[in-house]
Amino acid sequence: MLIAIGLPAAFLQSCRPQTETPKSPEVARQPPTAYPMPPVKATNPDMGWTVANIQHVKLADLKDKVVILDFYATWCEPCKAAIPHLIELNKRYSASGLQIVGLNVGGTDDYEQVPAFARSFKIPYQLGIPDPELEQFFLGDDLSIPQTFVLDRKGRVVKHYVGYDESMAPLLESQVIATLSGS
Repeated sequence: MLIAIGLPAAFLQSCRPQTETPKSPEVARQPPTAYPMPPVKATNPDMGWTVANIQHVKLADLKDKVVILDFYATWCEPCKAAIPHLIELNKRYSASGLQIVGLNVGGTDDYEQVPAFARSFKIPYQLGIPDPELEQFFLGDDLSIPQTFVLDRKGRVVKHYVGYDESMAPLLESQVIATLSGS
């Protein structure tokens, strides 16, 4: 019986280097951002991500959108568990101005896995590789994944989640609804 209880608890945590201690699923750390995107404190105004190894997208390109930045890796089980919910959010709210971006931080070996990963999960939203400046700005020294940031239409971080479990799905959806409505 103890094994059955221990397995789900291990699954609900975020992926991180083995030397780090577990964190709670949600944290309050919010990087300071201001309109217009990118954040004022960013050193590179063109920071963003690369899509399909050819197209560079800037965070500033998404102004006037509610943005979810989801930092993930293809090998991360909690990251995989979050994807169906992100797909559903995209389906429900993209017409209302929601833009979801999955940013792979699994390392150079993981980047080549992204196309097959996207096909297997039928991911309809944009996937990319973050610029080092963007990754450092949002993740800093906390390399736990998944990490999910909700940005309002002015580019301000309104919520930051670390890890994923099913209890977070309604919290994230409520935050998206509130942010889309301007609350």
